[in-house]
Amino acid sequence: MTMTRSGRVVFFLAVAAAGAGGWYWYQHRAEMTAAATPARPVGAPVVAVSTEPAQRGPLPIEIIANGLVVPEAVVTVRPRVDGQIERVLVEEGQMVQQGDPLFILDSRLNEAILAQQEAQLARDRALLARAQADLVRYQSLRGEGYTAAQRFEQAQADAASAQAVVRADEALTSQTRLAIEFASIRAEMAGRLGSLPLRPGNFVRQAENVGMATITRIDPILVQFSVPERWLGEIRAAMAAGGEGPLVSVVPGDSTAPPTEGRLIFVDSTVDTQTGTIMLKARFANPERLLWPGQYVRVTLVPRIEADALSVPAAALQVGQQGRFVFLMEDGKAKRQPVELVRMNAGRAVLSGELRAGDRVIVEGAQRVANGMRVMERRQGEAPAPQRVSQATP
Repeated sequence: MTMTRSGRVVFFLAVAAAGAGGWYWYQHRAEMTAAATPARPVGAPVVAVSTEPAQRGPLPIEIIANGLVVPEAVVTVRPRVDGQIERVLVEEGQMVQQGDPLFILDSRLNEAILAQQEAQLARDRALLARAQADLVRYQSLRGEGYTAAQRFEQAQADAASAQAVVRADEALTSQTRLAIEFASIRAEMAGRLGSLPLRPGNFVRQAENVGMATITRIDPILVQFSVPERWLGEIRAAMAAGGEGPLVSVVPGDSTAPPTEGRLIFVDSTVDTQTGTIMLKARFANPERLLWPGQYVRVTLVPRIEADALSVPAAALQVGQQGRFVFLMEDGKAKRQPVELVRMNAGRAVLSGELRAGDRVIVEGAQRVANGMRVMERRQGEAPAPQRVSQATP
């Protein structure tokens, strides 16, 4: 069936009317949606930060260095007589006290020599007694003529000679007794034994100067370290103040244990010209053997306590092209404040400059702010994401 011309006109008018209605409905729906959607936030960013006040008060001056634990004394045990080792009375690594027996040497030869010398001494003492009796006898006859006087002088010489022989015998017996005593080798000081290279059956000689063991004093113990020469004035002043010496604390490099405290006892007489440092030593009580010879430690020396130091947390200190600075929080804005770093101390920076005690310095978030940027104090547990000020669109 063929549509007439008038029918086609009506059909196209109906399609146009339907399209116009759809477009009106779409526009009305878009306007309603736009009215219900809140305005997009615009404006300057506000950064959430954490602040702490600058503090003024006593703060110790701390000199940080790396140190080496060294024993206060090391004794090498050597034989003082020749002989074969009969017994070893200690173990490697054992702690010993002064006078403890360590080794026993064969002393039978010296004991036989001593018996011979004691017999010789007894004979010479008998001869001395007879010479002294003759001296007394001829002393009563010395005034009866030339012959009597001559025999008296001879008796005097014989008695003196016999007495000298006895003293020589006594010296020899004392020497042999000492050699027998040296056959028992004892510890010359308290400490820890090292390795024992010789065992029973080895023959040792005094002339060979062979070490039989080493004894290392562990308690007390020393720590040796070096600091830059710019601290020499502070250290000398602290040593000149008297008392027990400046406080020194050490912590082993691989340990999280509490520091061990001691006192500075030695300042070297010269500064090392190659490194520009001066060598120091500190003494520590070490009853629990927390410090071991040859161990590397972190050293903190406190020559004095500064009574009026201005400090802020170290995280607040920033470095720029024009030097060091901190950000202050004033009236909700970040203010850049130049400062000079004096020293670092236990996580705090000691500063000088136009900074007052109580000024709020930005600690967390300082890397995300700039001078004049709006900031707000972060609430506890709040994430450090920046916020924006919400403003209605005009």
